[in-house]
Amino acid sequence: MELLEFTSSGIYCEKADVYIDPWRKVPKALITHGHADHARSGMGSYLASEAALPVMRHRLGTIDAQGIPYGREICINGVKFSFHPAGHLIGSSQIRVEHKGEVWVASGDYKVENDGITEAFEPVPCHTFITECTFGLPVFDWRPQAEVFEEIHAWWRKNQEQGKVSVLVAYSLGKAQRVIHNLDGSIGPILTHGAVENINEVLRAQGIDLQDTRRVTPEITKEEMKGALVIGPSSILGNPWLRKFSPFETAMVSGWMAMRGNRRRRALDRGFVLSDHADWKGLNQTIESLGCERVITTHGYSEIYARYLRERGLQAQVESTEYEGDQINENEGS
Repeated sequence: MELLEFTSSGIYCEKADVYIDPWRKVPKALITHGHADHARSGMGSYLASEAALPVMRHRLGTIDAQGIPYGREICINGVKFSFHPAGHLIGSSQIRVEHKGEVWVASGDYKVENDGITEAFEPVPCHTFITECTFGLPVFDWRPQAEVFEEIHAWWRKNQEQGKVSVLVAYSLGKAQRVIHNLDGSIGPILTHGAVENINEVLRAQGIDLQDTRRVTPEITKEEMKGALVIGPSSILGNPWLRKFSPFETAMVSGWMAMRGNRRRRALDRGFVLSDHADWKGLNQTIESLGCERVITTHGYSEIYARYLRERGLQAQVESTEYEGDQINENEGS
């Protein structure tokens, strides 16, 4: 019997009778992070990192949930579990599972670059590693984020000179806060859509240091918008909400902006390649650092990446899940 198995409800540990990031309603759920495809409503109880819980409660409502500090071990029916930073967004975790000396790690979603606000990714040695493959192709090769923010700042300044508002599309949870943390606020005011500011308020309340932002309300004036950078989710594109900022330019921050067709299809003026997932080299560096004997690939380019790993001499297999990875269209109901 495998320590973890992939079932119709999620990743299941039979020995402990718990699920990791289940996509069907189950009695006990261990959650890697608060994105909607990993933290779903209706579970009997939830266990997550302490830093992930406030956003989960905000998104899921009243839930029976417990938070655990990173690195602290908890034993459930003889199986040891611990949560370790995944670097994906604030509070995101990899979940280490150990029984009788056998160690598995379910990584959820992760990135290896330290973005300055998220808890830095921690390699967790194991025998079997469950990895996402959202950007599991060599074409996905991220540049250092400092270079990307230099481009964003130059675009913002150019729009200011032309009398335009800069509208930047980013996931309301995770990407938006990474952007806010790394922007040069001396350039101009940073305005936020309500979906972004709601998350900002939750994170500030738990002690996360975000620079000042201002929620966009119907009362906002043209003078207050002057020279601003506006951050909002993908739902604002083509939405009448945008008209108040005219004239404006739009851009998106996403790993998918590495593929130019995505920018054209969204009718964006600019695309900035910035992802909260590991790129090709990040995936490979991570697996090399773990000393694992087996890799299970999940959402993304899982078949291609598993074949590549087998060619390198590793045991690798593909398992299907209902995780979505990084989607250009954010689910605003989550």
